[in-house]
Amino acid sequence: MFPESVRIVEVGPRDGLQNETGIVPLAAKVALIDALSEAGLSTVEVGSFVSPKWVPQMADTDEVLHRIIRHQGTRYPVLVPNLKGLDAALAATRVEEIAVFAAASEAFSRKNINCSIAESLDRLAEVTEKAKDHGLAVRGYVSCVLGCPYEGEIPVARVAEVAEALDAMGCYEVSLGDTIGVGTPLKARAMVEAVAERVPVERLAAHFHDTYGMALANLLEVLRMGVSVVDSSVSGLGGCPYAKGATGNLATEDAVYMLNGMGIHTGVDLDKVCAAGAVISATLGREPTSRVARALGGKGG
Repeated sequence: MFPESVRIVEVGPRDGLQNETGIVPLAAKVALIDALSEAGLSTVEVGSFVSPKWVPQMADTDEVLHRIIRHQGTRYPVLVPNLKGLDAALAATRVEEIAVFAAASEAFSRKNINCSIAESLDRLAEVTEKAKDHGLAVRGYVSCVLGCPYEGEIPVARVAEVAEALDAMGCYEVSLGDTIGVGTPLKARAMVEAVAERVPVERLAAHFHDTYGMALANLLEVLRMGVSVVDSSVSGLGGCPYAKGATGNLATEDAVYMLNGMGIHTGVDLDKVCAAGAVISATLGREPTSRVARALGGKGG
């Protein structure tokens, strides 16, 4: 019923830190990524090549890439929104993988990147083609798959259409993001069922925010359907700068604890993830959002 193993994509250094009101020190970002690599995360999203005017927290992504200690077998993708971002990534230090994103909500797409869904997909087709020409792997994100702050509930058929378009461009994997965390288990199931009719479930990933405390429940439901890739963020860091009230991602500590308890292999050391989360949380001046990290209280797993 459940997969024997799950690959966890750690998005904390990018999706987590991009929503901070202050600038996180470069050294703290590098230390976080190094700690997550050491903890066994096989994919750690480093940052993004976006306009520093709009996302100043990611302005030093090139330098972060230069300073991190790379572990053999670990992937270090960066997010790029357009051709300009891709060109910056291509000029950066050892970029081997990028991520691109499109919304399943027309209103969100216009608020976020100032264009329609169709226009955004046309732009991304150019980005993915050029990236593959340069030998880069490309991962796709679909945002607002279970709800939008402007439109409300999103038809699952539209989510499936956007996911299929990203798959057709050559994205090796499509991550389905509940950007504002409004999803519930049966809605998550219906959404994945609709997408899986167009994109094989083996190429889908789940990305749940925990605004209403539903992230683990949603994850459990889609695991039953064969989804075996999970996006999560150390210490539950994150949110969405364009979605009012959207709290952080599913905490990596909580995901690992649940998967361990189910006998599902992740290859991730829970103690080391908790330690990494404690350090970055202290840097940010707050307690970890992860319930598991708080329950363990530094005692380890």
